This record gives sequence, C-alpha cells and structure tokens, in this order.
Amino acid sequence: MTGFCTRFAPSPTGFLHLGHVASACHARDRAGETGRFLIRIEDIDPQRCLPRFEQSLRDDLAWLGFVSDGEILRQSDHLPYYRGILDRLRCQGLLYACTCSRADVQVTAQGRAPDGSLVYGGSCRGRYHAPDQPHVWRLDMQAALRLLGGSPSWQESEGARIKGRAAEFGDVVLGRRDNGVSYHLCVTCDDARQGVTLVTRGADLFEATSVHRVLQDLLGFPEPRYAHHPLIMDEAGRKLSKRDGAESLRALRAKGLSAPELIALARQVL
Repeated sequence: MTGFCTRFAPSPTGFLHLGHVASACHARDRAGETGRFLIRIEDIDPQRCLPRFEQSLRDDLAWLGFVSDGEILRQSDHLPYYRGILDRLRCQGLLYACTCSRADVQVTAQGRAPDGSLVYGGSCRGRYHAPDQPHVWRLDMQAALRLLGGSPSWQESEGARIKGRAAEFGDVVLGRRDNGVSYHLCVTCDDARQGVTLVTRGADLFEATSVHRVLQDLLGFPEPRYAHHPLIMDEAGRKLSKRDGAESLRALRAKGLSAPELIALARQVL
C-alpha cells in the first residue's frame, strides 16, 4: 500500500551506513508516486550531533537520489516549539520535575521497560514546580493513562492492531537537562505537524510506539499508521550501528560501490 506521507529521520551523530539506506528506501517506497516522502534531521543531542555529520548526511542522501518532498526540518531550529508543548502538559498536571541522577535511577529502578530502558522508581513524583537544581521533566504515566482511559493501541500497516504497553514504561523523560526536550516528545510533535500519515522506521523502535501514542492522544494529534521494518544485522548478530563502527556509506562508496548497488543491498531486508 502506498500514497502515504512518510519520513526518513536520521540523526547526525556519525556517518550514514547501510541500515540508514534501508530505512530511507522503506519510507520512500511506502510514499509511492502519490504520497510524500519527507526528510527530517533529528539533531537535539548537542553533544553528539555535529555539523560535519549533518553535511555528510545531506551529501550521502543527494548521491543516493533521496530528495525530500518539502523543506528538510531540523529539530534544533524548533526548540521553543517543543518547550511550548511541554508547557501544555505541565499545565495539565502531567509532568513533574525529577532531580535523580543516573546512578539514583539505577538503584531505584523497577525493572526494565519493553524497549530495555530502566523503569523509573518514582522518587520525585508529585514535584510539579522546577527546583533550583538540575532536573528533567517526567511524564506521570499513570495520571496520563487515567486521563486517557487506558493505554492507546496502534495500527501496524497491513497487520493487526497492536495493544499498547505504555504503563510498562513508567514515567518517561520528556524534558532533558541539556536542551529541555527529549526524543519521545520531538518525534511525536514533528510527525503531527508535518502531516505524517505512516510512520516508517526500524523494528528497534516498535515498543516506543506505545509512548508516542500516549503523547498523540494527550495532545490531540492525529493517529498515524506505523510500519516497522526489519533491521540489517552485522556478523555478530547486532543491528548496524554508528556506535559499533558500522561501515559507512562513504567507505563503501570508496570501495567502488555505486548508489544503485547500495540501494539493492539495503532492499534485501525489506
């Protein structure tokens, strides 16, 4: 099925690799000739997102022939917008300030969420005003789910409706210390304001959809469909990752592989 508005949303934290090509192909294919394929740069991490990686990202996508059907959105250009959304949730009494360190969270964690992250123990729950010390803003998940009447489900494209597991994530961070916003918040807001009707991304983000559906319903955003594609794995059985030194497109190109050849390799997992 094609004709959706889709998006490819890499982060400029390193050079693109074959897994990124697979994601871009998946999004563009699902848009088809009658839909829209958008490129978004998710660069809210000020420590890891670097200008040289962003320029390389743009160069690689142009070489591969991926062109956005609209302006390329850079998340770092819209921080005030995301912070305004946080204010809306604070006004609803759904956020609280958390001063716990990473070590504190590890000690008091209540197990693991479906995506493998630690479930916050709730030590700071109920602190609705910002303290005079570094803090994050957490979503009071139980309060949010009471307001919504339960955990929202979602429609996986060409598949069954998936039951949400948001309660198992606990109180996720929506406002980080370094820039005031988080991935969960930004990606949900951007999909809505860009009119994305089919969220295409890797299977490693399947579980996070439970959290994003909660935010969509809390903020009155439209519910898109989702299409999570298989991942390209390395020889050790791990997904290709910039952190693990996955061979970059630049390196593959230097070896003589053409853009059509790289795209053909990426399509083998789709």
